Amino acid sequence: MLALRLARGAHPLVQLRRLLVAAASAGTGFLLLCTLGHALGHPETAANSLLRLAWCALPIAATVYFAVAVARSDPGTQPRAGLSAVGLGPARLSLLAAISTAIACTLGSMLALLFFLHLRGDLTGLPFDGAARGLLAADRPLPLAATLTLLTWVPFAASAASALALRPRLARPAKDTEEPQEPAAAPTGLPWGFAMLAAGLAVETYAASARGAAGSRLPGGLTGSPTGVLAGWTLTALGLALAGPGLTYLCGRALQSVRPSAVRLLAGRVLQEEARRVGRPLGVVCAVASGAYAAVTVYGERAGAATGVGPLATLGAVLVVGCAVATLVTASFEARQARRHTTEALLRIGAPATALRGAVALRACALLAVFGPLTWLVAELSAAPLTTR
Repeated sequence: MLALRLARGAHPLVQLRRLLVAAASAGTGFLLLCTLGHALGHPETAANSLLRLAWCALPIAATVYFAVAVARSDPGTQPRAGLSAVGLGPARLSLLAAISTAIACTLGSMLALLFFLHLRGDLTGLPFDGAARGLLAADRPLPLAATLTLLTWVPFAASAASALALRPRLARPAKDTEEPQEPAAAPTGLPWGFAMLAAGLAVETYAASARGAAGSRLPGGLTGSPTGVLAGWTLTALGLALAGPGLTYLCGRALQSVRPSAVRLLAGRVLQEEARRVGRPLGVVCAVASGAYAAVTVYGERAGAATGVGPLATLGAVLVVGCAVATLVTASFEARQARRHTTEALLRIGAPATALRGAVALRACALLAVFGPLTWLVAELSAAPLTTR
């Protein structure tokens, strides 16, 4: 009940983010139910149904990642003075965040079920009743256990990930809090990220050039892509996500080099402080953008052999891209709220607002100058082995 009351009294922007989580959960749940419908209608092609279910892992991961970002930025999950006295310590707040996330995702799953039943023709009285009876195996009974199992994947995974991400951390020693603040330490994942990125590109190139490699049918009818290429792209995406915080930190350090002005110093210091919060979502966006660019390039090369991108493949792509972008925007808003007091202090001591806006522009330009060419380079290297086959 407390989680429901906190959800009702939240800011409209917070409510919008929760509705977006519910929408992402609804889209992912609908994809899972469509996979079940395909399995019911085509029992002779169980391997194809399993492959469709495996492809749903990408929208599930994107939805869970977005739900965790929304839970992390929720003001109701932030520790405040006096809450511990009434039993709302860090552990209880993380539990409330998990419950709120589960409520939003469950709402989306229920909407997905209603829409799925409506397209099957099981629910009548609305437009497009039974519009997809043939595709969703409306002539076969819907197994209750399998339906509920698929619909609980996203709420369970999102709530568990939110509770894990917001779990209480051990406080730092008191002597550290008495010392003046130093620049944030550099993230340590940059070497591992580049190593995984190089390994992913190497796996893609080797798998694409291997003769007789086993292929997998991609969503939308694009065929002939070896399974090793898909594994290599997964490693490449993880490498970009790991390298994102380190690259963001280096961008901040570069802005402060060679006799920086006050604006450059402020922009660089903010990037260093927010490297972990913004860098990983930015790396994920770069991975998604490079994958989308490579897929479009490969699809253009093989347009004659492809059967066209279907609605379910389009929905999956929209979910992955939309959740990645929404996570980056949410992390940016969270970072802005975290430095709100610093911004107010700078304005009180007479700092011009144009200087603050200039620092924001410098940060955006620095990130674009580093991540833009990196995304294009990774996309070209990922698409090259497939377009030269």
